[in-house]
Amino acid sequence: MWTSYGHEMLLHDPGGDGECLVRRGELLAPADSLDPVLDRYRRWIDRVHHDEDLLLARIRLRDAERDHCVDLAGECAGASVNNVHVGSPVMFGTPVMFGTGQKPEFTHPVAEPPSAEWEPPVFVGVLDTGCDPHPWFSGRPGFEAAPEELDADDDSGQDRQAGHGTFVSGVVLQHAPGAVIRPKRVLSSLGFTDDCTVASGLRALRRSAQRRGEPVDVVVLTSGCHTADDRCPEVLASALRAMDPAVVVAAAGNHGRTRPFWPAAMPEVLAVAATGADGKIASFSNTGDWVDAAAPGVDVRSCFVRMAPGGARDFGYARWSGTSFAAPRVAAVIATALQGDRDPARARELVEHCYPYATALPEPVAAE
Repeated sequence: MWTSYGHEMLLHDPGGDGECLVRRGELLAPADSLDPVLDRYRRWIDRVHHDEDLLLARIRLRDAERDHCVDLAGECAGASVNNVHVGSPVMFGTPVMFGTGQKPEFTHPVAEPPSAEWEPPVFVGVLDTGCDPHPWFSGRPGFEAAPEELDADDDSGQDRQAGHGTFVSGVVLQHAPGAVIRPKRVLSSLGFTDDCTVASGLRALRRSAQRRGEPVDVVVLTSGCHTADDRCPEVLASALRAMDPAVVVAAAGNHGRTRPFWPAAMPEVLAVAATGADGKIASFSNTGDWVDAAAPGVDVRSCFVRMAPGGARDFGYARWSGTSFAAPRVAAVIATALQGDRDPARARELVEHCYPYATALPEPVAAE
């Protein structure tokens, strides 16, 4: 099923405690400790690519060993796999993938967020599928589009995650109309990315902000991964630590499980679960003691872009469900708080007050 998406992916330990998706046959190693890794795996290496930006090497294994990359990574300190991240509406067993819930569809118009220009400005990085020049954004100060790819597999139909970043950015704008959205395209329109791509996107966001002489105040991440050892990939953790003092908000994922989902489960990251109309945790939402907040994530309405004949694009509106759409709601609360008070700690406290996770949990069933 996974190879049908055109990505070389490996599902490790299917159905087991270590189930995770990884880039098949790929190992990562920090540049400053590469030699022992190369010595350990030399006879199995096909080629090595040096990533100068991330200061690591991407090691490609030979065909015979590619399906064993997770086990091989565990044999040598400093080596790791490149985990595949999936966008939150496209998780294992989630509504969109198996047709058991809401799909994005055009809906009645949603009121455009009011025009606002905050002083000082608050900058929100949205790492997703991009953000199209929808009318909600095109005339706003400081906005720079990152056009969406709508049909990456060239099957003459819109990909399942295309328009996702535009939708997510619209949720931020609805609840923080004065925020300046800085989109970065790290997630494919099919709903996949990986550790290296997300880390590179975070680095690019930070560097572009430095060139402009502006801060990165809030970061929204809507994709994530499970890992074989239930620990955060170091390349991802390192990139997130470098974003300090930005407040990073991430979707908790849609597996309906308590297993840690990265990067949301990092202590430094605000993990957001989704609630339904009753204010309780949605059945698809991940939960656990690593989750920090819970916000509306069912039948969320926002701006959307859709393929039109002849390569044109239609701008409209859609309904969608997932923790992807709860996370930007919380990010908007953070942005609004930072506009009035530049204290990230107090902004996080406001989230805990507005969207408390504990009160969204269902009541325990009494034993008979």
